[in-house]
Amino acid sequence: MSRHRNVRALDVDEEYENFNSCYGHSVEDDFCISPRTEAQFLYNRSSRNQNMNAFFQAAESVPEEDYSSEDSFNHAESSNQPNTGLNSLDSAKLQSCVLAMQDVVGDTIPEATLERAALDHEFDLEKALDAVLQEKAPKPKRGGKKTAPLPVTSVQAGSKNKSEIRLESISGAKDNVAKSDPGKIKTIQHETKIERSNVSDNKSIEAKNSNKTNSISEGKTKSSSIENQTLIEKSDEDQKPSSTIKATKVEKSGTEIYNCERADVKPLINLVVIGHVDAGKSTLMGHLLYDIGNVSQRNMHKFERDSKKLGKGSFMYAWVLDETPEERNRGITMDVAFSSFETPHKAVTLLDAPGHKDFIPNMITGAAQADVAVLVVDSTKGEFETGFESGGQTREHTMLIRSLGVSELAIAVNKMDNVGWCKERFHDIKTKMSTFLKQVGFKESDVTFVPCSGLTGENLVKGPEEPVFKKWYSGPTLVEVIDNFHPPERPVDKPFRLCVSDVFKGATGGFCAAGKIEAGFIKNGDKVLVMPAGEQAVVKGISVDEQTLSYGFAGDHVMLQLSGIDISNVSSGSMICSIEKPVKVATKFEARLVIFNISVPITKGFPVIFHYQSLSEQACVKKLVSQLNRSTGEVLKNKPRCLTKNSSAVVEIEVNRPICIELFKEFKDLGRFMLRSGGSTIAAGLVTNIK
Repeated sequence: MSRHRNVRALDVDEEYENFNSCYGHSVEDDFCISPRTEAQFLYNRSSRNQNMNAFFQAAESVPEEDYSSEDSFNHAESSNQPNTGLNSLDSAKLQSCVLAMQDVVGDTIPEATLERAALDHEFDLEKALDAVLQEKAPKPKRGGKKTAPLPVTSVQAGSKNKSEIRLESISGAKDNVAKSDPGKIKTIQHETKIERSNVSDNKSIEAKNSNKTNSISEGKTKSSSIENQTLIEKSDEDQKPSSTIKATKVEKSGTEIYNCERADVKPLINLVVIGHVDAGKSTLMGHLLYDIGNVSQRNMHKFERDSKKLGKGSFMYAWVLDETPEERNRGITMDVAFSSFETPHKAVTLLDAPGHKDFIPNMITGAAQADVAVLVVDSTKGEFETGFESGGQTREHTMLIRSLGVSELAIAVNKMDNVGWCKERFHDIKTKMSTFLKQVGFKESDVTFVPCSGLTGENLVKGPEEPVFKKWYSGPTLVEVIDNFHPPERPVDKPFRLCVSDVFKGATGGFCAAGKIEAGFIKNGDKVLVMPAGEQAVVKGISVDEQTLSYGFAGDHVMLQLSGIDISNVSSGSMICSIEKPVKVATKFEARLVIFNISVPITKGFPVIFHYQSLSEQACVKKLVSQLNRSTGEVLKNKPRCLTKNSSAVVEIEVNRPICIELFKEFKDLGRFMLRSGGSTIAAGLVTNIK
């Protein structure tokens, strides 16, 4: 309250009697030093780059003095002024030279060092700049007396203005450039004309206007000098040492990073194992993993003991991949099992897909992530016919993988020990399968038949040992066939895309999203976008087979540890993509369909289950656009009333909620989908237009 009383009792007239004389001048005075316009104010603030580094170093070099009073400050200023030994013209030259050098070196060199170099070389810009850059400028000796930086004085009346001084600098630069690069003389000549015109204009303005106008013209002269100095920098750019040029950060392409990171790593292929239920898929691949050495003898002994307790001793190799209690009790694979192994020339990611018809959606999820496939068929009489004829999964699985882009296939004719390694049985199966595979779209050169036995391990890793088998077969083993598969070209240069197949909480906090990288690459610390939720997240860790990596590339099955996002916004079927080029989200799209062997024709409004990567969603055929020739793709009929079996058409599909989807022409792996209805697959499609 005392402060308030003092203010109320203050005699303003007496207290501020001489306020104007001690504080500043009125705006009405002709010698006003305050800017009158917004343009002048902005210019005064940006007319010269503030060299903060030089400011602090210069402050450290000045001896500490007591500047508590105005008299002591004026005394210090007047005592430093005569030490320069420069007249007004030399001071202006010094200032012009220092400004030119600062435009080149920026804040990397103190202003005091630049002033010394300019004085040592008599204001020669090129020599002084070379001396500074080559670190030949004089430095104070260690332990010696620090010298104060030379103050820059203003241009006195009667001296040359700054445009004339800058004109001399340009002329000197012109001579130096003419020696090294005659082609740049035209640029400097143009700059000289600009400077001369500025000088003449400034002189005419000084003759006509008052002191107030002179201050404004001086600002214009400074501005034109700075613009002309920019032109000088362009002409002298090639003469700068490489140490002064700031290298722009050039980002490497995905292919360059991939070749650098994976130069010493075997090519990766994603292998899916498919076939009819009870064909012996899990037993075959489990025995192969054991023979390669991926399963220890101790674990194999444990599997054998536990399987015999349940009365399923022949399933001991299947337990290598079937890990859940329900799968082991029922003796069938229910979900896609992941594993990995290496051949002499390939690194293989193994996906063991279920064969039961009730788990076809899970099989589609595994097949959508595969590059190549092994189709296992049971050679036992009656069993092969059951799986291959109508109603079996052998035909359906084969059509599914071909529709999902798999072009290379190995046919493992399993359980040959049950037929006594009969050569005729093997060739009979080969003949029937070859005709069907050609109809589906597989080339004969891309299909290999391998007789083997998953239970005995015959012809899996080592060649035939059975005498009967050895007499008529001399072809490759199953591992050799896998080793000869060709890995596809990875689209690492495309925008990042990862389709989430599983989400779970991590052991170290946060949560992880697992899936296959379909395109592009990712590294630790990258910001990503989770669609269709539209939430941003940060990648805190990348792991493959419990090994931490710094990069993940297209084709890798990875686990991403995410932060900055709630786990409820990420689910199976979500897409993790780049922020710059996010994945498309839609509820309607146009597609080209290939209709399979269906019993009920497809009409407008036909309900289906839409399968896309790891996503399953209810949808309907909204519109029948046209019917096509299955071989040539020509339009046979517009707006057909229905679509029958083994036909091709362009349709419009609508899903119940927004989904992430891409065009087939942009992302081949992300432009394929399957349609199912009534427990069977009715069509395969390619996305042609997103609405």
